[in-house]
Amino acid sequence: MISMRHTLLFLAFLGLSAGLVQGQTFTKEGFPIRRVVDGGDTIEQVTLPAVYIFKPLVFTDRRQQRAYTKLVRDVKKVLPIAREVNRAIIETYEYLMTLPTEKERQAHLKRVEKGIKKQYLPVMKRLTFSQGKLLIKLIDRQSHQTSYEIVKAFLGSFRAGFYQAFAALFGASLKKEYQPEGADRLVERVVLLVQSGQL
Repeated sequence: MISMRHTLLFLAFLGLSAGLVQGQTFTKEGFPIRRVVDGGDTIEQVTLPAVYIFKPLVFTDRRQQRAYTKLVRDVKKVLPIAREVNRAIIETYEYLMTLPTEKERQAHLKRVEKGIKKQYLPVMKRLTFSQGKLLIKLIDRQSHQTSYEIVKAFLGSFRAGFYQAFAALFGASLKKEYQPEGADRLVERVVLLVQSGQL
């Protein structure tokens, strides 16, 4: 049982934000450690990841439980891809802003499109249909833009329309928005638990 003294020490530890930071190292688990000097005492602060607590899921049958297990597996597989796509979007946009002419920007975008196809087409081919649809949603979650909006911004309306039509042939939509408070509530729960290392 945690004593009142330990609780007060922990709260005091969390409240030491005005001290002088001397340096930063990391625990063996990768959590950042800050050494804070307060009144002549050096105290180490460890920043821990968020811990999410949800009401336990109740499955009415084995089919629901299998569907949840599959969702966890799919999120673990496609979330890193969605993060990588978001990183590539940011880097591409930042680099485009350094190019002085539209001609240079278009040439760079063609190279990026070719590189993306070369790098990600083999990965995409290994995704199941449901993983592909989940990836579209998670890209929206990570970048706050639908896949359609991203393609349109970088490659233009015509190509965006082409890719949207191609996705529609398979019953998918690049315009699909992520709804963490609605239809994608369970997906959001799984994403948060995966990101925090709880799943």
